[in-house]
Parts: sequence; structure tokens; C-alpha cells
Amino acid sequence: MANRTTHRRHNSLSATLLGMTLALFLLGILMVIEYHSYRLTHDAQERITYKVDLVPDVDDAMALHLRDSIAAFPYVKHVDYISREKAAEIFSEDLGEDFIGFIGYNPLYPSLMVNFRVDLLPDNSSRLLDNFCSQIGKLDIVTGVAYQENVVNELREVFYNITWFLIVFGLLLFLITIILIDSLIRISLQSERETLRTMRMVGAGTGFITRPFVGRSIAFGAIGAAIAIVLLAVCLKVADLNLAADLLSTTHLPYYAAIAMLLLLLSMAIAWLSTTFAVHKQLKIQY
Repeated sequence: MANRTTHRRHNSLSATLLGMTLALFLLGILMVIEYHSYRLTHDAQERITYKVDLVPDVDDAMALHLRDSIAAFPYVKHVDYISREKAAEIFSEDLGEDFIGFIGYNPLYPSLMVNFRVDLLPDNSSRLLDNFCSQIGKLDIVTGVAYQENVVNELREVFYNITWFLIVFGLLLFLITIILIDSLIRISLQSERETLRTMRMVGAGTGFITRPFVGRSIAFGAIGAAIAIVLLAVCLKVADLNLAADLLSTTHLPYYAAIAMLLLLLSMAIAWLSTTFAVHKQLKIQY
């Protein structure tokens, strides 16, 4: 009988550890997907270039002064000045021949190429960028501001849709993870009812009874999180080798470390709270 009880207890603990590991692994996968989805859409938006066309006879000093003024905006990431000569050189390289020698003059305008920092743009980024284009376009040395408006709007819509979907789905999975781990811990404690009854009968206090169970659950939570983190690392390595997506770049490591720490703290916190409440509930039921 004792062997059967011990075997059942071991099976319950093993199932609890396995369930916690799988739940944390799935939550970690979602966090990694959300991070890279945000990063890709974020980078795509920052690569969109706003072309500020200048008047043909603008001198370099005025153009560089305007470049520095635009670069001073906190939401501007980078500004390049392209002179008429540089623009002609770039166009000739793309065309594969000297078009100036063919038509006899340089029809291209000097311009400023502006990229914005998406992370510093407020929620009303569309209105802010429209105001920027309107204000810059009114300057005497500016003939107009051109950008791919359809691409900007589509990227912005995709960005917000992906963000909200992942937030909602992440919260749902987070809630499921909490419920699953809590249920697994409570089920595992069902096999400890005799132990709880014996400890109470010999006069042990609630705190004394709870402490070893909480310690064990926290250890299980830490072990489950550690296994989930190792599985995540393996998945990232396999994906990086097969997709060539630069998933293991050093720029991503701080975010991976934050995800790993969050999984570890989350599992230990859930284990601590669930075990405490479960043990107290068992003691109230029995006495």
C-alpha cells in the first residue's frame, strides 16, 4: 500500500513538472514570436524614407543647415543630404550609363532623405508625420516631400493589428498558464492529504506545514522554467540554422535574457501562491 502511494505521488509530481514545463515553454515561444514580430514591423517602418526635394539652385550650406535642423527632431533617426551631382551619380549607376551625356544636362534635384524613429513616435504618429511634411513643404528651398503613403499606412495597420493580436493572445495564454500550473499543483497536493493530516495531528502549525510544500513547488517551478528555457534555446538555434533569420544576434540576447528571467520568476511566483492557498484549503477542509 505504501509503495502504491509513493508511486502515485511520484507520478503526480512528474506530471506536475511536465505540465509546468510545457505551459512555460509555450508561453516563452509566444513571447519570442511577439518580440520578433514587433522588431520586424518596427524595422520595416524605420526603413521607409521620406524624400524632401530641394530647389535646384540651393547651395550646400543651406541644404546642410536644413539637414541639421531636421536631424534635431527627437523622432528623426537619420537624415542624408543628396546633392544634384550625387543624385546623378546614383541614377547613372542604377541606369548603367551616363544619362547626363545623353540629354546634355542634369534634371535631378538635390534632396534630403529622412528616416524616422518609430519607437519615439506617439500614438498619433500619422498626424505628426503629416504635420512634418506640411511644415517642411512650406519652406522656400523645398519643392515637396514624397513618400510611399500606401506602404506607410499598410505597415502601420499591420503593426497595430499584430501587436493587439499578440497582446490579447499572450494574455489569454498567460491566464491559461496560471490556471494550468495552479491546477497541477493542487492535484499533486491531493496525494499529500495523509501527510498534511499527520503533521496537523502532531501539533504542527500552518506555517510549519506549508513551508516544505512551498519550497518543493518553488523548486519544481524553477526546474520547469529552466527546462523550458533550454527548449526555447534549442528551438531558436534550429530556427536560426534553417531560416537564416539572424535570430541569435547579440542585439537580441538582452531580450532573450529578459524573457528567460520572466519565465523563471513567473513560474516560482505561481508555484508559491498556488501551493500556499492549496495547503491552507486542505487544512481547512480537514479541520
